[in-house]
Amino acid sequence: MNGRELLRLLLAQICVHSAMTGARLAAPLRALQLGQSAAEIGVLLALFALSPVLLALPAGRLADRHGLHLPLALAVISATAGTLLAALWPNFGVLCVASLLTGAAAGTAQITLQRHVGRAATDTADLKRVFSWIAIAPAMANFLGPLAAGLLIDHAGPQPGDELGYRAAYGFLALLPLICWLLARGAPRLPTQPAPAQAEGARTSVWELLGVAPLRRLLLINWLQALAWDVHTFVLPLLGHQRGLSASTIGVLLGSFAIAAALVRVLLPLLAARVPEWQVMYAASLTAAVMLLLYPLTAGPLGMGACSVVLGLALGAVQPMVLSMLHQVAPPARQGEAMALRVMTINFSSFVMPMLFGSVGAVIGLSALFWLVAGAQALGVRAIPALRQVRPPH
Repeated sequence: MNGRELLRLLLAQICVHSAMTGARLAAPLRALQLGQSAAEIGVLLALFALSPVLLALPAGRLADRHGLHLPLALAVISATAGTLLAALWPNFGVLCVASLLTGAAAGTAQITLQRHVGRAATDTADLKRVFSWIAIAPAMANFLGPLAAGLLIDHAGPQPGDELGYRAAYGFLALLPLICWLLARGAPRLPTQPAPAQAEGARTSVWELLGVAPLRRLLLINWLQALAWDVHTFVLPLLGHQRGLSASTIGVLLGSFAIAAALVRVLLPLLAARVPEWQVMYAASLTAAVMLLLYPLTAGPLGMGACSVVLGLALGAVQPMVLSMLHQVAPPARQGEAMALRVMTINFSSFVMPMLFGSVGAVIGLSALFWLVAGAQALGVRAIPALRQVRPPH
């Protein structure tokens, strides 16, 4: 895949994903302004992760059957409709609908674009390169979407937080999916390959796909990476508050983690061209386990910052390697479905784990929660060397 085409698709994913991340910032703030309870806001936020869990497999199968353009068009329509509805009627019920629509759009676009760039790659080295770059999109969207929404909420109305500011924010977010479509519509149509079961008129089962042992291992590794990411995001503000750190200091720690995770994906193609994927995942997972063990033992913000940076580098390196190997081990006609399983696993984890962290952390303490996840990472490392035998099926 040439660099110009890859850049267009990267920007396309950033646009549609930014519509969701911007809405995810604006929705709870508007709900608070409307007087909704904390429980109702929790439900509102959960809806962003719920729709990708429910729709990931249908989206992946649609991408396998029709390629890039049809599922991406549906994602663009969904994101545009959700944000426009919120711009026109910014009440709580419509915000819930917008959360479902933008969450579904981001998940569908992610699956579809990842499948497309993987199939457009020319060889294994190119596969690692394109997935390292496309994995930057969510990190960029997590920065750009909330920034744009926050600025408009504060400055587009007659006073900060005015309803007009929220309408302007959602109106701007509604433009981003349209830019996504303009960027991606010219992408070449790659040939699709129907699965044998489809050709015979039979119904394919996700359990058949999960019967591929390397795929199961990759999903486990990816879930453990998401688990470590979620526990850091959830526990760090609580740990920082417990230690008397200011909100800005905690923000810097979280920001340094995110920047490190994005930076390693820019540099990863240089390393991945020389080192097999399983070795990168093995070293990164071990490093993440060690950092999670050390994190609660650090005394001040400098030590915590160092742990944040190294942990961000380690966890940021895993996802592109998982995507590359997942594309190789999945049957060619079901690569979109395999990508969907990965998205579904991550979003289900993001939906459930914060609630579980809160309950478990209250019993065993915040430090022990880090150590528990570190232990899970260390045990999961044992599954990685078995992936050294993976060879591309096509």
